[in-house]
Amino acid sequence: MIRIRVELCSANDRSVKELARMEIANDGGKRADDFADYIVRTLRGRSKEALDKREVQRHGMVYRHPRKAVHVWHLVAKALAAMNYGGCNAAQEERQVTRAD
Repeated sequence: MIRIRVELCSANDRSVKELARMEIANDGGKRADDFADYIVRTLRGRSKEALDKREVQRHGMVYRHPRKAVHVWHLVAKALAAMNYGGCNAAQEERQVTRAD
């Protein structure tokens, strides 16, 4: 399983607060090729204590991800899209992002 944590690290007092958590798990299927399917979920809460309860906020699937060919961030992006993070305005918001290629 891959676990992604979003943490706020204070520059003032050096405290760390967990704001969000996502889990990405292989669906357990055996494939002969270099692709895999993943079960993805985000957990409800905005604190470590709430997130530790493991109550699912959103869930989805990522199918046929080329697990060896691309960086893990591609999987994270697909997972967010599968759970509809970014919403229906994602195409409009994308134009507002500056790419640093």
